[in-house]
Amino acid sequence: MSYNVCFLVFLSCLLLLGVTFATNMEQTTIVIDVTRQIAEIDENFVCATLDWWPPEKCNYDQCPWGYASLINLNLSSPLLAKAIQGLCNIYHKPYSHSNRLYAETSLDCCLAFKTLRIRIGGSLQDQVIYDVGDLKTPCTQFKKSDDGLFGFSEGCLYMERWDELNRFFHATGEKLRGNAWGGEWDHTNTQDFMNYTVSKGYAIDSWEFGNELSGSGIGASVSVELYGNDLIVLKDVIKNVYKSSRTKPLLLAPGGFYEEKWYSELFRLSGPGVLDVMTHHIYNLGPGNDPKLVSRILDPKYLSGSVTGLFKNVERTIQEHGPWASAWVGEAGGAFNSGGREVSETFINSFWYLDQFGMSSMHNTKVYCRQALVGGFYGLLEKETALLWHRLMGKGVLGIQTNASEYLRTYVHCSKGRAGITILLINLSKQTTFTVGVSNGVKVVLQAESTKRRSFLETTKSKVSWVGKKASDGYLNREEYHLSPKDGDLRSKIMMLNGNPLEPTVTGDIPKLEPVRYSVKSPVYINPLTISFIVLPTFDAPACS
Repeated sequence: MSYNVCFLVFLSCLLLLGVTFATNMEQTTIVIDVTRQIAEIDENFVCATLDWWPPEKCNYDQCPWGYASLINLNLSSPLLAKAIQGLCNIYHKPYSHSNRLYAETSLDCCLAFKTLRIRIGGSLQDQVIYDVGDLKTPCTQFKKSDDGLFGFSEGCLYMERWDELNRFFHATGEKLRGNAWGGEWDHTNTQDFMNYTVSKGYAIDSWEFGNELSGSGIGASVSVELYGNDLIVLKDVIKNVYKSSRTKPLLLAPGGFYEEKWYSELFRLSGPGVLDVMTHHIYNLGPGNDPKLVSRILDPKYLSGSVTGLFKNVERTIQEHGPWASAWVGEAGGAFNSGGREVSETFINSFWYLDQFGMSSMHNTKVYCRQALVGGFYGLLEKETALLWHRLMGKGVLGIQTNASEYLRTYVHCSKGRAGITILLINLSKQTTFTVGVSNGVKVVLQAESTKRRSFLETTKSKVSWVGKKASDGYLNREEYHLSPKDGDLRSKIMMLNGNPLEPTVTGDIPKLEPVRYSVKSPVYINPLTISFIVLPTFDAPACS
């Protein structure tokens, strides 16, 4: 009887730790350059979007948007309020297109994220007008139209809805109006909308000019000469509207897909100090119905090859042509056309998402906006992954050298709000468990366990002995957050943290994100197809002081 009880307890320990018995065990060491920071991100790096799409928006015979638009979203829903956890500030965007200026709004959020940016805008933004001032056309909602951009007519934002959005987020963002694609921009509707926003006391973090009108454009385009001139006009409008304000919103542009020559020319034509932030969009996984979507997410060569050069080139363009500006990813959803069904809304989507966080950070991308908070198939299931990044990964980015396989993606930041460092480890391998050692270049802080096979009992005993609020050999502990899919199903919509399901509480709140603690002297194990944040509070990193 006692033998059976002991056996059951033994198995429960293994389940708690999420131990998997992979085909391969690989030892690796990460050497961290602790002498300098190679890049820096914004304190509020994480951003999400809200889009305009009406219920009639469909792709591949599926219509996944429903009532998730910023125009029809039920703002009184307690579940929505719990998910966003009370927003405080806003980031917004405008640009001209067919007599409409596009504006997006990013809101800073309290409680869970404290300052999460929410961008309000999207493909239809270039067809939005604002029901304020001397509006020359009727204020109507988006309708299906064969003649309209992306198959929809122009739409109008009522100021009552704008007020509701601001009350909900405890702050506001603006939407603006412009002119025809080929002529000079009429900024009257935009300025009226800004004046209304300021008169109501709504705080705006930033205004962005344009949505995917740069370069070749998506559906429509604007020449760089016209774009540069209009940026100068908008900068003057912002200065005038906010002349009595203590703080002025940033000016962002162009919110399109990066083309080096076009982006460089925009800096030259608009001139020094006009553009505060250069924004670009990324959908590197292809269309949502691509049968290769899953294989691309798990292919390290594809993940690196499709965007590493992009981040480098954007950084270089700013250094050479606009050193007064910074880079933001203004919109990224992985797969375009509303995302991939049973992929973009599941655990597997976390791999590319956090990987792009890490890669973009290494090239001084200050903010990264995920499409979308709600709506389509890419509504932000992985709010816990984004929240862990926001809580753990500080502004300072550290350089590394590693002998690890390309399937182990590794990113290191100074820890947020505390001493030490935080390591993000993404294991894309289906069969290999990595045992990871860490060095600061002077001494090995974490010793990777030898790959020599140990007995089943020895391995389990040593792993279990590290669990608890205090390490078995003293007070020096590290914190680990291991993320995996429920039941090992990569397309599960339930994420596990250290073996426990991350599901909303009975009151709809985000569950507590508690780490497990281990002795700093013990090796780190990263199981196949999992994601881990490792916090080393006693790691000696002068660059983080």
